[in-house]
Amino acid sequence: MRSLKCFSPLSSVLVCAALAATLAGCGSSYDPGFSRRPRFQTSAPLINPKRDPSFLAYAVPENDLHKFPATRSAEFAVHGIDVSKYQGNIDWEQVKDSGVSFAFIKATEGGDRVDSKFAQNWAAAKAAGVPRGAYHFVYWCRRPHEEIGNFASIVPNEPDALPPVLDVEATPTSGTCKRTLYREEVLRDMKDMLTQMERHYGKKPIIYSSVDFYQAILHSDALSEYPIWVRSTKYHPQVRYGDRKWTFWQYRSDGRVPGITGAVDQNTFNGSADHWRSWLAHQTGLAAAPVAARPADDRGGKQLIEEDPAMLSGGEKNAYDKAASAPVPPAAVQ
Repeated sequence: MRSLKCFSPLSSVLVCAALAATLAGCGSSYDPGFSRRPRFQTSAPLINPKRDPSFLAYAVPENDLHKFPATRSAEFAVHGIDVSKYQGNIDWEQVKDSGVSFAFIKATEGGDRVDSKFAQNWAAAKAAGVPRGAYHFVYWCRRPHEEIGNFASIVPNEPDALPPVLDVEATPTSGTCKRTLYREEVLRDMKDMLTQMERHYGKKPIIYSSVDFYQAILHSDALSEYPIWVRSTKYHPQVRYGDRKWTFWQYRSDGRVPGITGAVDQNTFNGSADHWRSWLAHQTGLAAAPVAARPADDRGGKQLIEEDPAMLSGGEKNAYDKAASAPVPPAAVQ
C-alpha cells in the first residue's frame, strides 16, 4: 500500500506552494530540506549499523536470516488480499473460488480522497461472500479529525465488516506533504485517529505498518493495545518486527490471484483455521468458509525484496527486472 506522489487534486505549482506554506499548522513543521528518503526524528536502536545505515535493524542474528524467508508464509493456513483501484475491475466470485479468505479494501486517503473502486469492491466482495474490511491511508499533513471524518463518511458501519484499518507509512515522494515525522507527535495523532475509528465503528482498529515506519515510530511496544498488520516481503515478520505479536502479515506484493488482472498484495492471518473461525465470528458474526489448501510459495531469492518493485532505486529495480523469474511489477503499487 503506497501513497501517490502528489496528494493535492490540483496540479498548479502555486497551489502546491500555498499548501506547503500552511503545513506548520498540521502538528509538525514544513521541512524544506526533506528529501525523497523518509525522515524520522527518532528510531529504534541499530543492531547492525553497517548493513542498515539509516534506521532498519534486524531482530535476529544476521547469520540466521536464511532461516526466516518470507516464503514461510506458506506455513500459515489462512490467506487473503488487499486491493485498491490499481487492481481495476475484480471478479470477486473468482477471487472467492480461488481460496481467498479475506480482503482489505482501500477506502480513503487523507482528508478528502476516496478510492474510485471502493464502493464497487465493497459491495461485490460482500456479494461473493468474501469477508472484507476497509483501510484508510494516512496523509500526514491533515488533522486527525479530517482524516477519520473522510473515512467515516465513505465506509458504512456494518456489523459483518472486518475491523477498520489505519495504514501508516512514510510518504517521501509526496509532492505536497514535506513533514518530518516526530515520534511523539505521530503517536499522538495516531492515537487520536484510532480512538475516533473505534468510537465510530465499535471495533478496535488494526494498524498497518511498513518496516521503516514500525522501526522508527512503533517500536518498543508503542500502541501495542491495537492489533497490527505488518508488511515484510523479504523476511518472516520476526526479522523486522521482533517479538511484536501480529494479526496479519503482508508477505507479497507481486501475487497472482484468479479474478484479478496483474499483481496483488497477499496476506496471511496469524493462526490456524480454527483460530481464524473464532476470530472472524467474534469480529463479524460470520461463519468462515472452509480454508482452501495453499500451494507452497515458490519465489526465488531474487524475488524476495524488502519493498515493492516500483519503489526500488534505479539500479535495484533494473537488477530485479532482469531476474529470469521476476514478474513484471504493476505501473503503480498502493
